[in-house]
Amino acid sequence: MPVALKKMSKLSSLNNITSTICVITDSFFRTKFRTLFNFKQDSVNVFSVIFGLVTLLQLFITISKVSAQQIEVSTHDLAFSKEDFGCFSVYLSKPVNVDVAVSFWYEHGNVINCLPNNWTIPTNSNLSLSYNVTAREEGHTTVRVNVTPNNFMDLNAFVRVNVYRNEGLIILCSIIGWMYFVAWSVSFYPQIYMNWKRKSVVGLNFDFVVLNLAGFFCYSVYNLCFKYVYTVKCEYFNLFPTSIIPVELNDIVFAVHATCATVITVVQIFLYERGEQRVSRIACAFLSCLFLGAVIFLIVIFAGGIPKHPWLSLLYYLSYVKLAITLTKYIPQAYFNCKRRSTSGWSIGNILLDFTGGFLSILQMFLIAYNFDDWMSVFGNFTKFGLGLISILFDILFIVQHYCLFREDKYYNQMESSDNLANDDNA
Repeated sequence: MPVALKKMSKLSSLNNITSTICVITDSFFRTKFRTLFNFKQDSVNVFSVIFGLVTLLQLFITISKVSAQQIEVSTHDLAFSKEDFGCFSVYLSKPVNVDVAVSFWYEHGNVINCLPNNWTIPTNSNLSLSYNVTAREEGHTTVRVNVTPNNFMDLNAFVRVNVYRNEGLIILCSIIGWMYFVAWSVSFYPQIYMNWKRKSVVGLNFDFVVLNLAGFFCYSVYNLCFKYVYTVKCEYFNLFPTSIIPVELNDIVFAVHATCATVITVVQIFLYERGEQRVSRIACAFLSCLFLGAVIFLIVIFAGGIPKHPWLSLLYYLSYVKLAITLTKYIPQAYFNCKRRSTSGWSIGNILLDFTGGFLSILQMFLIAYNFDDWMSVFGNFTKFGLGLISILFDILFIVQHYCLFREDKYYNQMESSDNLANDDNA
């Protein structure tokens, strides 16, 4: 069982105990004060003592039930082909003095054949019930375990089932994933190298750089908090108890690396020749509004204005900030190239690698959708598919600008040649 889910189970148990204590205490004081008007003082004291003992006994029984009785499964994830099968077991954390009937319900359609609902764990038994899962069609589903009697903890009693067409496609998708990870990670360095070689950042739009930095910073905070902050994981599992954390290690590495690479570019802007270029007022106002929203979010959280899932809500806001920046960050550079009628100073290597990564990312999405017959994961997820498509379209625009529209930028090429000759003479 995943550690985070175990901790969530304990947290839920504590919440149940706390709620019970609050109810019992409230009932106790209400009853005590009500008796002041119906009994003499001596009677009130005797009644209060008796009632207190009864409530303490009730609390003890409740705590015993919460801590002792829990239904569990042997695995939370199964993946197999349509022609194959998977298996899992259902068992109790401790034997109980009643027969326990096990049944199931399914969250997503008829992906698998129904499991038997008439099996029972006998009284005072450590018996583990084993089930074979067979598929009807490709897709995803979640199997939830129900038991009778229903006074068991069942927070972790679920199994995510993934049925695929071909195992080879899973391996291919994994390879493609690492290919676009490398392409996107390396894509920052052609621009850094060009700036260093020219000792100039003329031609690189500063709005694009600061938007990129802000976007990747938000993306890094989002990934790091989801992966390593316990409070965020608890809120997420409380909201989506059968899901998995939507962040992998390569997401964290990419986001942090992208932030650091962009910081290097920002340092180059301060060190190298930049002409009359500066960050526009529009970009400053846009970023100020986005981060002012984050500050307001924090104030509301600390003031108790978001009682449910406050930190998860803040991270979702940061993801929307990244979404807004990704939609707009290419526009200043595209306009800047048109205004100068040149792509000089703007590395085409960056664009070619970004295009490669975006194309491979979308290809992977289509292969996964085909393998699991889950086309909603492509067309129903604008955040990933839509942004990937928009990035590719901007990359195509930059490629057309560089190789077709502004191919002969003699003026800027002559300036670069003069700068290079001057650098060689100084050397």
